Amino acid sequence: MTATLTVWRFPTATGADEALETLKRLQRQEVIKVEDGAVVSWPAGARKPRTRHLSDMTGMGALGGVFWGFLLGAIFFVPVLGMAAGAASGALGGHLANLGIDDSFVQQVREKVTPGSSAVLVLTTDAVLDRIRPEFEGRHAELIRTSLSTEEEARLREAFTEGR
Repeated sequence: MTATLTVWRFPTATGADEALETLKRLQRQEVIKVEDGAVVSWPAGARKPRTRHLSDMTGMGALGGVFWGFLLGAIFFVPVLGMAAGAASGALGGHLANLGIDDSFVQQVREKVTPGSSAVLVLTTDAVLDRIRPEFEGRHAELIRTSLSTEEEARLREAFTEGR
């Protein structure tokens, strides 16, 4: 069972929220198992995005808010801090890479989820992408994903399970 960190990016600030019902239905149909997730909504003109944890879709194996805060902070908020945060950004990037989340994935998300857009970020297992992709057609969703090895997933869970 390989875990995948997937980002579905939508060209509107409300697209991710609208897609959640589809994701919930796919999970009920056992086409995908959502281990954990978060939603990013970035209204046009806003300085920063709004984020929230998908605790209502995830089970006891969820990584929790600490992980999503760490990841979303590294993607969206560290770059805003400017040059003074350069060393911290490098340290965060190194830590994420040790967990199987490489710089190119982080950079893609940073470049594509911008004001006026939104995204659903999910850690999944048992996903049948051939059955999932058609469900998002017509929503102009863009898929960004990275697979985690069994060892990387174990390190991720160890680092962020918040004592569960």
